[in-house]
Amino acid sequence: MELDWHSAVLTRATIVDKNYKNTQNVRRFLVEQCGESFRFDRDFMAWIKNDTQKTLGDVVEEWKRRQ
Repeated sequence: MELDWHSAVLTRATIVDKNYKNTQNVRRFLVEQCGESFRFDRDFMAWIKNDTQKTLGDVVEEWKRRQ
């Protein structure tokens, strides 16, 4: 079943699949996890969609590592 990135309840265990989208729902989750300074940039968005299996927890940790 395809995840609706616009309205699904997201957790750190949510798998980033081939249908991943940078939605406002995802942004809200990442701001909650990473803090108000969270921002998407092109390099980070490319990393999220690089076809390597990851979870939103991995995304959070990578963003924090880059800061």
